[in-house]
Amino acid sequence: MSLNNQVVDRPISEQLPYVEANLSYLTPMADKPVNYTYEPPAGIPRTNGSYQRHRLPIYNARSISDNILLDREGFAFTEHYSSVRDFYDEDEIRRVYYPEAEQLLKEVTSGTKVVIFDHTLRNAGQSKPGENNIKEPAKRVHNDFTAKSGYTRTRLELAARGIDNDEIDTLLQQRFAIINLWRAIAQPIQESPLAVCDAQSIQSTDLVAGDLVYRDRVGETYAVTYNPKHKWFYFPQMQRDEALFIKCFDSTENGHARFAAHTAFEDPTSPADAPPRESIELRTIVFYS
Repeated sequence: MSLNNQVVDRPISEQLPYVEANLSYLTPMADKPVNYTYEPPAGIPRTNGSYQRHRLPIYNARSISDNILLDREGFAFTEHYSSVRDFYDEDEIRRVYYPEAEQLLKEVTSGTKVVIFDHTLRNAGQSKPGENNIKEPAKRVHNDFTAKSGYTRTRLELAARGIDNDEIDTLLQQRFAIINLWRAIAQPIQESPLAVCDAQSIQSTDLVAGDLVYRDRVGETYAVTYNPKHKWFYFPQMQRDEALFIKCFDSTENGHARFAAHTAFEDPTSPADAPPRESIELRTIVFYS
């Protein structure tokens, strides 16, 4: 079940149903963007960037999902049943879902080694910053890693697993990718669905590296500036037995998709009483050899 093969220059047809929605892009700035993951000290803003909303078509990709490739568009979609009963049970996620996801990623990518290094639950109705680890949907166009931080985070995660520096150096010399595995965990998603930008429509100059400040370290992510050539897609009403893959980094520079920007958005077709989105994303490292 590879969603990764036969990378060719074949544009996705735009003769698809779509919704129009406002997406928040970084306003171009001279300084490096900085975002804190916690409330910073007094006098320091949570973020030094400003964002502009642009109204764009977001195409329903369900009818063309079989023609979308992770290595070309930078995202992919498949049906996948999970045996997890309760995605709010941290132990069950690690005991049941992590092994399921590892096998699925090997099948989808033809990768030989998969390292799952964290996960995020999102539910605006249950998110309590400082009290639990559940987050609200992220409604700014972004990519989780940069050309630099893809390497630094992978090295950090491998070292944390007791792998020595020589072996890490060897692994980082072969092709690897950071791929998010995203899915609904309860009802079909009606509110704040996820939109993904075709990697082929993103220029390198659209990507702006910014610091993501944690209490114990500083990561680096890409904010994204507006480009009218961006092509956005989504899979409406995602179900619990469906999975979306998002390429957040690829070490290869030979034409494969490297970065697929993404964001939650306010769907104008959502019912007024739609329940908050409940979703989980795993962040994973896939090695190819």
